[in-house]
Amino acid sequence: MKKLKMRLTGLLAFALLSISILSYGISGVAFATSDPNPALPISTDLDIVSNGGSVKISGSVKDYDASSGKGLTFIIKSPDNNIVGIGQLTPNSDGSFVKSFVAGGPLWKLNGDYVVEFHYGADSSEVSVNYVGGEPVVSKPEPKPEPKPEPKPEPEPEPTPEPEPEPTPEPEPEPTCGAGTELVNGICQVIKTEKPKDGGGCLIATAAYGSELAPQVQLLREIRDNTVMSTSSGSAFMSGFNQLYYSFSPTIADMERENPMFQEAVRAFITPMISTLSIMTLADDGSEMEVLGLGISVIALNLGMYIAAPALIGFKVNRIIKSRK
Repeated sequence: MKKLKMRLTGLLAFALLSISILSYGISGVAFATSDPNPALPISTDLDIVSNGGSVKISGSVKDYDASSGKGLTFIIKSPDNNIVGIGQLTPNSDGSFVKSFVAGGPLWKLNGDYVVEFHYGADSSEVSVNYVGGEPVVSKPEPKPEPKPEPKPEPEPEPTPEPEPEPTPEPEPEPTCGAGTELVNGICQVIKTEKPKDGGGCLIATAAYGSELAPQVQLLREIRDNTVMSTSSGSAFMSGFNQLYYSFSPTIADMERENPMFQEAVRAFITPMISTLSIMTLADDGSEMEVLGLGISVIALNLGMYIAAPALIGFKVNRIIKSRK
């Protein structure tokens, strides 16, 4: 009788231990791949990703209203809490959305958990993906099968000549549209692009000029990617700048899309600054000294133009008003 009780007690302890281990493993995986926020649930298809791997995040916005003009903003943060990617996307009519991105690049310097945050109004959710680095993943193309020799066709009998049909008038050729345009009712029109889907988009300038194909937005992108990010000091500056810039730019971009007058005011305000940034194109790609020197010059020029000059004008106007009294 005692041996039977000891066996039953051992089996019961083993069953409880197995259930606790299984529940711990299941809860750990679920927590790592999804966010339980009922207002903005999101999930990812991978827990662990290597350099060059593709990550797909899907989710939905509860009670989504397409006419509200609000954008869904996503931010990717590294283990040391630096922003490595940011952007906006538009959910589908039912509120569902899917965002895919490739892990790796100049800003993915550390291995560990990278947090992807999604914000829609007051609702927010986040999910983490463990980045293990390594060599970039390159898919090898499958070998093409060798073509089999086709049998030679038998000679066909010569066809009898048919009467030639009367020529029909040729239709007028349609106009050929250039890059960034499409043919609509016989007229080339600029393609309206969606909000940028990859990290690093200039949200305020894109909303101000109406398209990321605008020359001013393309100039900002070329200066950032080809000049500033080609140096280590430029990459460090952009990492700190992104922390500040993307804390308020999604809100201003939404206000521009909702208010055309505010959009015109922002465009007039940033146009002189974009003109001064063209000075950075004089620097050679990868030259630390030239990028640093021209960058300091551009910053000083903008401080004088936006702060010192208005302050000096205000000071002189104040003196004139006091002298007249």
